Amino acid sequence: MDIRNQMLPASLAAARIVRQVPEELMDAPTPCPDWDVRALINHLVLWVGRGETAARKLPPDGRGEGHDFTAEPGWADRFEEQARKAAEAWQDPAAWEGNTSLTGNKDGMPAEFIAGILHGECVLHGWDLAVATGQDPALPPETVQAAWEATLGTAEMTRQYKLFGEEVPVPEDAPLLDRLVGLTGRDPHWKP
Repeated sequence: MDIRNQMLPASLAAARIVRQVPEELMDAPTPCPDWDVRALINHLVLWVGRGETAARKLPPDGRGEGHDFTAEPGWADRFEEQARKAAEAWQDPAAWEGNTSLTGNKDGMPAEFIAGILHGECVLHGWDLAVATGQDPALPPETVQAAWEATLGTAEMTRQYKLFGEEVPVPEDAPLLDRLVGLTGRDPHWKP
């Protein structure tokens, strides 16, 4: 499945989940052991925000991992707008050509791989935030299918870079979203 057509649905799902996070749960744990809800939102805002510049082959703005986007008024609205802009930028066929970078690295990586990272950020961290805050992720089936297909080919390499944990065994007849999160080292039955 072509993730290009699933960039916007994934981004909008992540924005919806982020928008519904209650303020009182910002310090709650998430399935990402090193991040509470606020840290995970800040991570998602940062990297999805860099998605538009990556699609356009431009350097990212100067804000880094330490920036607290959630401390700024209207941060959820800006995230939704930026997520939409990033997804729309990836609709341009030129975005998928050559190399690009989320970090400003001159050589970058294949654009298709970077797009897969952004799509996965929205789907996987959307799921992380949803389960951490008691929401139904309600990810479109086609979006989950695209993430599954993209992740199958990159999971082992991503695990080597310590970006995914060890695979969590999930029955083959489990829902695809459960199998996807298990493949990426998450327990599909995780509870705060």
